[in-house]
Amino acid sequence: MVNHRGSSHNHMRTASTAKFISRKQSPRNIALYIFLLFAFSIFIFVFNAGNIVEDHPAPVISIQSHPQTKFLQTADDELWDAPSRHGLRPCIKPTSRYKAAHGSDRYLTVKSNGGLNQMRTGISDMVAVAYIMNATLVIPQLDRRSFWQDSSIFSDIFDELHFITTLQGDVRIVRELPKELELVPRARKHFTSWSSMGYYKEMMQLWNDHQVIHVAKSDSRLANNDLPLDIQRLRCRALYHALHFSPPIESLGKLVDRLRMRSGKYIALHLRYEKDMLAFTGCTSGLTDAESEELRIMRENTKHWKVKDINSTEQRIGGFCPLTPKEVGIFLQAIGYPPSTLIYVASGEIYGGDARLSELMSFFPNLVFKEKLATKEELNAFAKHASQSAALDYIVSLESDVFVPSYSGNMARAVEGHRRFLGHRKTITPDRKGLVRLFDELESGQLRKTSSFSDLVQQMHKNRQGAPRKRKGPSPGIKGKARFRTEESFYENPYPECICSSKAV
Repeated sequence: MVNHRGSSHNHMRTASTAKFISRKQSPRNIALYIFLLFAFSIFIFVFNAGNIVEDHPAPVISIQSHPQTKFLQTADDELWDAPSRHGLRPCIKPTSRYKAAHGSDRYLTVKSNGGLNQMRTGISDMVAVAYIMNATLVIPQLDRRSFWQDSSIFSDIFDELHFITTLQGDVRIVRELPKELELVPRARKHFTSWSSMGYYKEMMQLWNDHQVIHVAKSDSRLANNDLPLDIQRLRCRALYHALHFSPPIESLGKLVDRLRMRSGKYIALHLRYEKDMLAFTGCTSGLTDAESEELRIMRENTKHWKVKDINSTEQRIGGFCPLTPKEVGIFLQAIGYPPSTLIYVASGEIYGGDARLSELMSFFPNLVFKEKLATKEELNAFAKHASQSAALDYIVSLESDVFVPSYSGNMARAVEGHRRFLGHRKTITPDRKGLVRLFDELESGQLRKTSSFSDLVQQMHKNRQGAPRKRKGPSPGIKGKARFRTEESFYENPYPECICSSKAV
């Protein structure tokens, strides 16, 4: 009936209009009539447009499979601005009590173990150990037998000359042992992890019988805390000033410029979802039975992984699992980043390939990998050299506006510490244990209010964005050597030894 009435009304209006126009009207009246008709049409259009905006509000980001959950957008400056550094700055100069290194005919040779960042921090420790033991440090040998199977030598990854000259006032460093010492018996030592300065003073007794000491492992050989200020600052000088990447790697730092040309700001996401990481941690949430079994077999067959029987559910609830690509998408969306955000993905090969990565891309389609930023020719030099490739990811992550690690591995800790050192650049560290609880509540439908999930996630991470704070000590109640494992790494947060107020000398 509504349509019929509308048609009748339109017919009457058309007839009356024709009748009116058929009369002889002056040009002035005709012009006035056309103007009024035009004005009335504009009014109708504006009125209807207003109704359209009311009926169809602008889309709000929501979690896939949970359309009832809508996220409020956070102000742009809150999303990208670094936390206040409160007048803090890097401070790594030696104190007035520091004594410069002397030339020594005692030599320390080192076998660095692990991936890129494990080697970097281990080498920095060995610089300090050489200083404490009054030894000449021979350029370390890099790990070629680990999972990464990288044949790179020191000068392939690091600027060897810069390393030697930058530390010449601290430790004498040579490229190789003198020929007359190549065949002499060496003291081969596995220095104890997280050792004090007193421990290495005792190790100096080895010089009584040997001119060369060979260190079989370099990672975590120095304590995080309770070392003299000058030793801690030497570690920082070694890591942040002396261990520059080699010129070919540094030259590809232009990837950062290419990113910024695409979109002024970007997030660097360290997505730890490689096969070896999942196998090592025993995390299988969201995987198929076949994938879970494949990871179990890999863990069983890797001899140096001591823990074989792992409960995946307990790992996840305890916050010991890397976030999945989908969980990362939900997390960043809840923090308030829009779908258009440019995200550089720093990672190895994602387990599950494109199918699993698509779970992140459904939230943030603007993902970029170094393979998309660099040409094939530029990347050819780094083919089959995992540590060199990881160095590229490190540079792009270090220079990002926001750094987000999905897991607290060696690279995540190293990048976070370096960003703190450079001025507390924004680093959002996911509270994985807390997030798992929220993810499960969201999945079960317990979180249904418009912005409740987003509010909870943002509140949970209010103080996890890289703001200045002193390094955390061991967990309460843990005694003996085990307490060292629970401490925050020195290289994850070199405050207060290597970061001080502007007024400090």
